[in-house]
Amino acid sequence: MTTDTFETEFIKANEAIQKAIDAVSSYIVGQEETLEEVFWTIFAGGHALLEGLPGLGKTMLVKTLSNALQLSFSRIQFTPDLMPSDITGTMILQKNEQGSQEFQFHQGPVFSNFVLADEINRATPKTQSALLEAMGEKTVTIMGKTQRLEEPFFVLATQNPLDLEGTYPLPEAQLDRFLCKIHVPSPSKDELKEIAKRTLMKEEIQVPAVMDQNMVIHIQKLIQSIMVSDEMLEFASLLIMNTSPEYETSPAEIKEFVRYGAGPRGMQSLLRLAKARALLSGRFHVSIGDLKRVALPVLRHRLYFNFEGEAAGISADELIQKCIDSMG
Repeated sequence: MTTDTFETEFIKANEAIQKAIDAVSSYIVGQEETLEEVFWTIFAGGHALLEGLPGLGKTMLVKTLSNALQLSFSRIQFTPDLMPSDITGTMILQKNEQGSQEFQFHQGPVFSNFVLADEINRATPKTQSALLEAMGEKTVTIMGKTQRLEEPFFVLATQNPLDLEGTYPLPEAQLDRFLCKIHVPSPSKDELKEIAKRTLMKEEIQVPAVMDQNMVIHIQKLIQSIMVSDEMLEFASLLIMNTSPEYETSPAEIKEFVRYGAGPRGMQSLLRLAKARALLSGRFHVSIGDLKRVALPVLRHRLYFNFEGEAAGISADELIQKCIDSMG
């Protein structure tokens, strides 16, 4: 691809994403930062964990996204009695045309472009981990047979805060599969009024389809071409190192309250999301501002507190901000 062709494709991609954001915003009230971070995640080819209190529109946000991007959508309601086969599908013994019996695979709801894992922390860890292979390898293996998931594939999971009754902490291996963890804030007074107007009106708002499956895949490939200089790699690697207590440059609070920090996957996720932000901002390269802006959603679920950190009640966001501030 020549430079001129790349620039033309880049401009088209940026315009298409802006149209998609506008389309979703025509129905979803507020949540500008949340929506922005979800779009970064989608075009970076990752999965997102949305955390917020019940009733904040997390499910509606994901469904609206699938309509705007013209991607297949399935919703899995996670409950304590949900089984792994309810997610991935199962082999069923059926008669074939010759009259003999054979096992046939029946696909579960994970076989969609958009998989909404609703209230994922209400299911047991065994069921939660049924998504691990799908999220990591984009395949599902049942009775030794591997099925490949259709591209693009995203898991957007919603989660209620862990202090609510009837929830289970996500396994660390599963948390690490999420490219980022996005906080969904409570609406302001004006936003509450606008939500009531839009959701209680007689005529339902139709979200226009502004993109398709091929365009989403094309933009994901374009984002891989966004440049990352050695200076940006140096900044990103130092930021990741500063989240771990064993490094000399780590802030005092990290050494006091953190047991383990982010690792190589955290570094990869930081750069992937920064590239997506750069494209949405109309730039061909990653900047320090990109890395600082994406650090919170990328790293907040990758810090593991020690006993002192748990007792102090300090938030991961505060510690990550300390790491960013310490780098100037």
